[in-house]
Amino acid sequence: MYTERASRLSGAVLWTGDGAGRVLPDGCMDLLWNEGRLLVAGPDTRAYVTAGAPSTWVGLRFHPGSAPAFLGVPAHELRDRRVELADLWPASDVRRLRSRVAASADPATALEDIALERAAPADPVLRALVASLEAGRPVGATADELGFGARQLHRRSLVAFGYGPKTLARILRLQRALALARAGVPYAETAVRCGFADQAHLARDVRELTGVPLTRLLAAG
Repeated sequence: MYTERASRLSGAVLWTGDGAGRVLPDGCMDLLWNEGRLLVAGPDTRAYVTAGAPSTWVGLRFHPGSAPAFLGVPAHELRDRRVELADLWPASDVRRLRSRVAASADPATALEDIALERAAPADPVLRALVASLEAGRPVGATADELGFGARQLHRRSLVAFGYGPKTLARILRLQRALALARAGVPYAETAVRCGFADQAHLARDVRELTGVPLTRLLAAG
């Protein structure tokens, strides 16, 4: 079972689940707690399929682009990876944080407190970039509005999101399309509203990014 709630950290989400299933790319990175371990889920460019026996996972999902400032690591170094927090931070610090989360009555709140203590202020440029691409604005027009050249925007995106702005736009478009389809909007209308060339284009993108057909993905919940 999966549940989530809004975090006190701006734009973040706290969640709990059994770790089973298919994790879809969403432009985000997560701080994770599982059986005494602190881990980081880097930005995904494809679906991440969990393996092993189900167990309780707790996570804090950062707003897109905000986790690298918290971690002190460029997002592209963690692309499509799950790593121990101790690989990124001093082992002594991580041991102290593990003990703190383990002793907490609510591990999700403990993760949230850690993030609040260490998080950097939100970058308004990154927030504007994400908002524009989430709204379906073209990458070129977004770059012009933010005053960036194509190469500058690409470099900035690699650090913040783990990939270039076109990949980010594609992933955010996928999330928009899935939200509409799950709400019962017909596939053809979903494709038009999200900026796909047609329903076949939508179907190809879903399969490439998630690894399964759209109908199967929706049936899985």
